[in-house]
Amino acid sequence: MTPNDPPAGAATLIERRTIEVVPESERHGTPFNQFTLWFGANMQITAVVNGALATVFGADPLWGITGLLVGNLLGGIVMALHSAQGPRLGLPQMISSRAQFGVFGAVLPLVLVIVMYLGFAATGTVLAGQAVDEIVHTDMQGVGIAVFGVLTAAVAVLGYRHIHALGRAATVLGGIGFTYLAVRLVTTTPHLSSLLGAKPFDGATFLLAISLGAGWQLTYGPYVADYSRYLPRLTSPRTTFHCTLWGSVIGSQWSMAFGALVAAVPAASGAGFLDNQVGFLGRLGGGGTVAMLVYLVVVVGKLTVNTLNAYGGFMSIVTTVSAFTRERHVSPRARSLYIIGFIAASVLIADVASSNFLSDFKNFVLTLLMVFTPWSAINLIDYYLVSREKVDIPALYRPADRYGRWNAVALGCYTVGVVAQIPFLDQTLYTGPITKALGGADVSWIVGLVVTAGLYLPLGRSRSRAPEQMIYPEGFLEPSTPGAPAEVGHAGSTSRP
Repeated sequence: MTPNDPPAGAATLIERRTIEVVPESERHGTPFNQFTLWFGANMQITAVVNGALATVFGADPLWGITGLLVGNLLGGIVMALHSAQGPRLGLPQMISSRAQFGVFGAVLPLVLVIVMYLGFAATGTVLAGQAVDEIVHTDMQGVGIAVFGVLTAAVAVLGYRHIHALGRAATVLGGIGFTYLAVRLVTTTPHLSSLLGAKPFDGATFLLAISLGAGWQLTYGPYVADYSRYLPRLTSPRTTFHCTLWGSVIGSQWSMAFGALVAAVPAASGAGFLDNQVGFLGRLGGGGTVAMLVYLVVVVGKLTVNTLNAYGGFMSIVTTVSAFTRERHVSPRARSLYIIGFIAASVLIADVASSNFLSDFKNFVLTLLMVFTPWSAINLIDYYLVSREKVDIPALYRPADRYGRWNAVALGCYTVGVVAQIPFLDQTLYTGPITKALGGADVSWIVGLVVTAGLYLPLGRSRSRAPEQMIYPEGFLEPSTPGAPAEVGHAGSTSRP
């Protein structure tokens, strides 16, 4: 333990743990907390916008909703497999990827992860800032964005326990709020059912809807285990997997299906969702006091997921820096400064964000798919099929130890996985030749997942660096810990393969 560590089992107002392994004595919570966190984080307006994109870019709402469901399920399975690593490892997600890429090599995907968090934090802040402006009745540019940034920083600094508490609140408020809005949509929109199935099935837009759903889920992968790492070590991985999966899939599909329907309505009646997403929801709620409550639901939902982005961004920055400084612990003061700096950057980006929000957001999500599906494939293949859930945790912090500075095999497979997707891309700046032949269907993420997994599995097995048993740091387990499996080793065990 470091001098800044809390006493064993103590709960502190501000979280003390950062990138170090969470000791068994500080583990707490149940897998159901994963359900409420991810359900609440997905019952929010950016998920509504993501679902609306399926309709905006040409899909029939019925087929768009179906495609989104397929994508959420496929991406959710991958995302939940990452979450199931948390209780066993007790580590932030990106620290564990050093076991595949090497201590320095993991910095490459980490830099991209930080960019992702900044992008999502900024786009979320744009919409939440609009809701805050409506609540406080101000026309001054940037006020709502700044207020929301302060709220995000406060919860992120407090840390893990408060993030989960916010997720529980967002689950209740989001469930009530979006149910009410869905009822209002059905009861105030004439002939809404006639909008479903009005267009014939189109393969390209159906695949786009799948990609939007899958991309939404897969981008949680680099930080999902950050929020399961405090669960007791013997927590069932299966239970953690299912609680995370269904919380995220149900919450996101609920929001996205609502978005696909809402986007179809202005196409028929000119109601204006595309021009002012937040204002449209307020008007749909009925205006007045009810609209204020709808804006509050928007703010709480966005605050939940934006806090995840800030917390995950902080963890990724510290993980990157610690690869070179070899630090394992960050002081509360440094932690706060990292988070405030990250939030300040996201607020600045949000303040100058492009007005072409929907199109930019669609391209942002699909671009992230290109760089994160190969990372997910390598991380999951290595953890479950190559290492078989055995990791030398102390070696993750030592460049000269088992996992080394760089892992050329993983980095090579990652590069191939990214490059293999280029002919299948459908972006504003570039459309791949195979995508054109497919009528505009972007299936690059499928190609990246399959190619990377197929390449890494045999190569990873032939050059595995995994230990024969799980190795934890000294003092991780109390001597009297009941039910400790015999396979668990400690830092005193042989650390080189």
